[in-house]
Amino acid sequence: MPITSVTKEPEKLSLAVVADFPVSQERLWKAWEDPRQLERFWGPPFAPATFTHHDFRTGGRAEYFLSGPNGEKWPNSWKFTAVNPIDSFEAEDGEDNAVDENMPSSMTFIFETTPTGSRLTHVTRFSSVEAMEKTIPGMEEGFRAAMPQLDALLET
Repeated sequence: MPITSVTKEPEKLSLAVVADFPVSQERLWKAWEDPRQLERFWGPPFAPATFTHHDFRTGGRAEYFLSGPNGEKWPNSWKFTAVNPIDSFEAEDGEDNAVDENMPSSMTFIFETTPTGSRLTHVTRFSSVEAMEKTIPGMEEGFRAAMPQLDALLET
């Protein structure tokens, strides 16, 4: 299991997920840079993601949807506020999600080299404690289901 820690910090309105992988930082970054690779792990097995647009640069957007088991589709998007190739990126939750006040408000992804490969630290920020409490259980379940998919992708 690549996830090494999950830290909930209500006082900071944040959830931090740390995962370690036995590949280089550059290889880990490439999985996020390529939408075809990204959609193989971003959604959990029970709600896979399909990226329809992925302009991975500061000011760019990613547009995707998650698919439910009965054909449901939930549109999502990110607006990239900072992209620092192979080190980090930041994104705001896109306007496709604006109707759900419980959705995260922004995310930071940090990529680091470790003695055994690389580490991903994903920090999600929320608009309120109530939004955190409502969203985190499902989000944590989704991360725990999705991260092993990334681990499997990186083995190929």
